[in-house]
Amino acid sequence: MFFVTGIVAIVMCVPITAIIADHRLKTIKIKAEIVRQEIELEKLKQQNFIIETEKMKLELEQMKLDYSSGNKELVKID
Repeated sequence: MFFVTGIVAIVMCVPITAIIADHRLKTIKIKAEIVRQEIELEKLKQQNFIIETEKMKLELEQMKLDYSSGNKELVKID
């Protein structure tokens, strides 16, 4: 009797183990996709930072040019 019960228990453990393994595999795939998306987001943030920095450099240069040309006009007026 115990032998039959043991065999049934072993047979029932196989599908349960397969379900648990499948669930863990799906969870790992989802986590991997999340990490990939986070990496992509960080790359976009980096590119955005670089673009904004370059834009600010150009604006600063433009302000310097405007200021220097303004000084020359003030000198001409005096």
